[in-house]
Amino acid sequence: MGQICDTLSNDISEIIANYGKGREFLLPILNDVNIKFGHISEHTLIEISRQIDIPIGEIHGVMSFYSYLNHEKQGKYVIRLCKTISCDMANKDLIVKSLERELGIKFGETTLDGMFSLTYTNCIGMCDRGPAMLINDDVYHSLTPEKIYEIVNDIKGGKI
Repeated sequence: MGQICDTLSNDISEIIANYGKGREFLLPILNDVNIKFGHISEHTLIEISRQIDIPIGEIHGVMSFYSYLNHEKQGKYVIRLCKTISCDMANKDLIVKSLERELGIKFGETTLDGMFSLTYTNCIGMCDRGPAMLINDDVYHSLTPEKIYEIVNDIKGGKI
């Protein structure tokens, strides 16, 4: 366990060294940690707090505001469906049902094989082309159940 903690501490130190320990660097530090580890565990959160001397509660508040900062390990493909009113009005519920049917999981879950996670996110700037979602960093808009079927099968088939 000691070696794991030392490795974690060193990895976080390297990320912090890229920015500095100021409060203004908290979000880029969290983003880099999230990318490196795939999520920000409680141990990681404590270590960040210790190294940059910002209370855990404050860091947790930032993490809970930004939906792309993950508290738990996510799938290889994180599907973030926009939850705003404009996507609701564009039949987002059909997309929810389609994603859950195609992947066999509910929103907030990850497939057993670790390939897909479903989550909601705030506006992604596609209000005129909803419903919209992100898969990792790629935007998909004007979604239909048919498009969901194609996208999921393309990913499963290695085309995306």
